[in-house]
Amino acid sequence: MKIIFMGTPDFALPTLNALVKAGHDILAVYSQPPRPAGRGKAPRPSPVEQRARALHIEVRTPESLKSAEVQKAFSALNADVAVVAAYGLILPANILAMPKMGCLNVHGSLLPRWRGAAPVQRAILAGDEETGVTIMRMERGLDTGPMLKIGKTPTADKNAAILSDEIAELGAKLMVEVLNAPSDYPPQPQPEEGITYAAKIEKAEALLDFSKGAVQAERQIRAFAPKPGAFFLYKEERIRILEAQISPQAGAIGKVLNDSLLIGCGTDSLQPVVVQRAGRNQMKLADMLRGFTIDVGTTLS
Repeated sequence: MKIIFMGTPDFALPTLNALVKAGHDILAVYSQPPRPAGRGKAPRPSPVEQRARALHIEVRTPESLKSAEVQKAFSALNADVAVVAAYGLILPANILAMPKMGCLNVHGSLLPRWRGAAPVQRAILAGDEETGVTIMRMERGLDTGPMLKIGKTPTADKNAAILSDEIAELGAKLMVEVLNAPSDYPPQPQPEEGITYAAKIEKAEALLDFSKGAVQAERQIRAFAPKPGAFFLYKEERIRILEAQISPQAGAIGKVLNDSLLIGCGTDSLQPVVVQRAGRNQMKLADMLRGFTIDVGTTLS
């Protein structure tokens, strides 16, 4: 099958690799333009662009898909289908209609739950017992198109990085199955009930709120690991918690309860396990506390 692939971050790589392995003809790869990164802020190609170039596939990085010139070039590829995985740019209606089979998307949730930009993080924050991936045909609405195939996975104790990787691999497998036998997967409209929206993650959300209890704080930690990283403030320094456990011990909200940095959350408490000070590598809590103490009785915010 002749395919245009559209993706940008690591999440999209399993799908690109799976399509190539399955023998499909990747006509071109669309990815967002290189962005400043690292200490020198030099433009860095996206993970998808780097992988596509390594595979000797043509790469296109338009800032937008709205111009007539960009759309003409897209149409000229005469693709059977466009496969989209976390591309990050809006596809205009005429772009959606150009491939013969339309544009199929790997969306990281069980639609219609968590339409939008941050489905994995929102599923964790909400305490969903399971999430997954939906292969859907794109239309003009925000993740409103008909579904072709879904796959489920438990959220369990996974953080966003682990869960995202798992969903990406599952989505790649399902996309190949759909493309290999399109007639086996007729589009089904999304249910009208159960619609929720996964708003983009704001950095302010990563500040831990111990007043909501240890269960919710631990969800924050998993949802924002490794980036942006849930954090608390101590003497104006941001200290990230990347892994933690819930303790049944009650304690005043935000108060350090012992020498092991057990943090009170009202009816329960939070025990950090892996932490990261500003400008330093992540480490086990015990390693940090050997040279950096936070006194018992301190109230953290």
